[in-house]
Amino acid sequence: MADRRRILAKAGAHWHRIPLRDEILDRAKRPFPVEPVRTLDAIHLASALVARSAVPDVALLTLDRRIREAGVGLGFEVVPSRAGT
Repeated sequence: MADRRRILAKAGAHWHRIPLRDEILDRAKRPFPVEPVRTLDAIHLASALVARSAVPDVALLTLDRRIREAGVGLGFEVVPSRAGT
């Protein structure tokens, strides 16, 4: 467990936070390629879309099946390549 936390902390040092803006909230209210999408998941996906406009090769990191399916439907690379859930 300690190794996983260390890996996560190392990766997290390179993450950036995106402020919650009207652009994100407006996109989160619209349908996604795979439904249903939960509210917070919609905000995360909408944030990823905004991030992709600045960083075209941004990828989604998730183990959640619904987020993976919606992310693929939105054209994202989703990592890890296989989910256990």
